[in-house]
Amino acid sequence: MSLAGVALGAIGSFFGQHLVLRASARQLEVEQSAAHRAELKDVILKFLGVASRVQKAALARSGDDGGRDGDGGQDGRLDELVEELWLAQAEIDLAARTEPMRGATYRYAFRLAETARGDDADAATLRGVQVEFMDAAYDDLWPGRQLVTASSDLGRNA
Repeated sequence: MSLAGVALGAIGSFFGQHLVLRASARQLEVEQSAAHRAELKDVILKFLGVASRVQKAALARSGDDGGRDGDGGQDGRLDELVEELWLAQAEIDLAARTEPMRGATYRYAFRLAETARGDDADAATLRGVQVEFMDAAYDDLWPGRQLVTASSDLGRNA
């Protein structure tokens, strides 16, 4: 009888250790996921800040005399912003988990660079790649979660 008690005790001990190890592994996974999400969120926000400045500078240039003020100041600043945009895109490329995120970031940066060069890029095209980028960012930050939008909320409340 005591041998059975020892055996049951050993099995219980191993089972307990197994549960502790699983819980520890899950906790580590949660912590790593949160750290990655925070890092990715930071580089996304940086990219969006630079993208906004590139767009504003490009639109300001297109509204004046073509952006050439004699010493190339406006164009030089825009060129610097485009370089900063590509660096921010590279940071996302390194931090992103998924290829759709990398691709959407590249397409958004490429379209902004075209706009900065003065190529015809209409607002709808620019808005389209921006929406694609934001959807990919959401999917990369919270994989498997469905994005709740105002239009999907309206359908539920109707």
